[in-house]
Amino acid sequence: MTTPTQTARATKPGRDNNPLRGRKLPQAVVVLLPIAVLLLTLGLFSITGLQGYAGYVVTALVLYLIVQSVVSFAYEGPRQARDRLATTLIYVAFALAMLPLVLILAYTLARGLRALSGEFLTHSMFTISSFEAGGGATHAILGTIYVSLIAAVFAVPLGILTAIYLVEYGGRTRFGKSVSFFVDVMTGVPSIVSGLFIYTFWLLTLGFSKTAFAGALSLVLLMLPIVVRSTEEMLKLVPTDLREASYALGIPKWRTIIKVVLPTALSGIITGVMLGVARIMGETAPLLLLVGSTPRINADPFNGQMSTLPTFINQYFGLAAGNAQSPNADRAWAAALTLILLIMAINLAAKAVARFTRAR
Repeated sequence: MTTPTQTARATKPGRDNNPLRGRKLPQAVVVLLPIAVLLLTLGLFSITGLQGYAGYVVTALVLYLIVQSVVSFAYEGPRQARDRLATTLIYVAFALAMLPLVLILAYTLARGLRALSGEFLTHSMFTISSFEAGGGATHAILGTIYVSLIAAVFAVPLGILTAIYLVEYGGRTRFGKSVSFFVDVMTGVPSIVSGLFIYTFWLLTLGFSKTAFAGALSLVLLMLPIVVRSTEEMLKLVPTDLREASYALGIPKWRTIIKVVLPTALSGIITGVMLGVARIMGETAPLLLLVGSTPRINADPFNGQMSTLPTFINQYFGLAAGNAQSPNADRAWAAALTLILLIMAINLAAKAVARFTRAR
């Protein structure tokens, strides 16, 4: 005897016996269909002149889309077949977008781990010939940190204050619209252009030499629009009710911004700042023009040239001269892996800081 509860469960929307859903492909068919297509593609490659991994993947993908559509149209009907085809195309597009990133990370790990060691992280290239093994990238790691910190010291306060002005004061005025327009323009300026501008102004016009400070000035131009835009978006997310409640208590606007608006948006602002720092750490062109390179540790950002990880990679890839097994190539790949790990650590730190500083 069927109870009312069992009847309700049997007729509950979303069950497979719901007549509005139509028939669905059995799970066994969904699992076995890709395997059958891969075997079919392998057979085609064995009896024809097709070859190559890329050709195999493309052929298998096209055959899978065709076979899946035919089977789905025959079993599920046109509506479900179109839905299944669109879903498959979305997954394929996502996989194709992720494929270059995965390949880059995998190859960098495979090559970088061969030379990455404690000695590489704790020694410089001073007194080490480029033709022999040994040495490390300590001077380049410290140079990257110095240049990025100097750029952040200038870009972070300027960016936050500019965003506060655009959101809280003059965003709708003519001057505010002009500032917003130039921030958008700076967002699309190539890094080499900012490097050439500082090179012309700081080195050629004022007569200064290549230093870490000169490189940091060019990175400020690249980091500033990122900080402005990220901070601006975070400030816009602060509810207007919080501002109005503060004004109703007689608190002036500047104090409301400091005590209410900024603490509420602090986690997002910190995340934007950290992402901006991670963005400029991988820049190469401005640093080649303005910072230079040296094999020893230079802790003075205002005097003498200083190596950074991007310039270190560029230098030793050039010295490798196409020999993928030379010590110079190993150094370059190890430095590339170090840079990726450093940027990854900054991103993870940004997420952790945003989590523990968000308003509750």
